[in-house]
Amino acid sequence: MLPISFEEIIATIVLFAWIIAVVMFLTKKLYNVMIGKKLAYNVAVYYNRKIIHILAGGLVAFLTPLIFKTPILPFSMALVLAVLTYIPHRTGKLMYWFQTEDNMYEISFCIMWGVIIAFGWLVSNGNFWFGVLPVLFMSIGDAVTGIVRNMLYKRRTKSWWGNLIMASFSVPIGATLGFAGIIAGALASFIEHFEFNPIDDNVTVPASSFIILLLAKVFAPWMLTF
Repeated sequence: MLPISFEEIIATIVLFAWIIAVVMFLTKKLYNVMIGKKLAYNVAVYYNRKIIHILAGGLVAFLTPLIFKTPILPFSMALVLAVLTYIPHRTGKLMYWFQTEDNMYEISFCIMWGVIIAFGWLVSNGNFWFGVLPVLFMSIGDAVTGIVRNMLYKRRTKSWWGNLIMASFSVPIGATLGFAGIIAGALASFIEHFEFNPIDDNVTVPASSFIILLLAKVFAPWMLTF
């Protein structure tokens, strides 16, 4: 495995600082603005969760193939963030502007982010996009559908309108990996609609789309473009 470079270490520090800034400062400020505009508590929290999906999970995932040579540091960063988001649930001191008592989905988001990107890199012989693509479905595709639903219904619910919007993002971006990527994006947009408690869509969306890519690699490599 390639050694970790000094540049990767610096990039990890910068990206980690960016994520902390988004989570601890930007979304907290946005929460206060939304509450000040008389948005319901659950609406403000849900918007913030999706903003974190995009600006932290999505942006960093997109930058990962452009910066890193191995998934060691991104994977480690994701696990550290999983621990940091678990501690408030454990202690009862939630970061109220985006965390809720009724679920800990942000923890599964961090874990799946790291696992899928790392495993994708390994099974594709070093192609980050194999794992990044399912993570983008989870980070940005799911966030877009959530924002649409929040605007329409003002609560956490499922809607085919939201899934259609998700597909409008996931299918075109999936095409970057070929026909298998298109299928993976479509499946991710479909599977997001359903609840499989206690497993949440931060698990089912990236896992199902990753399985499609993996099956294509093994049985129909012609469906993939690298």
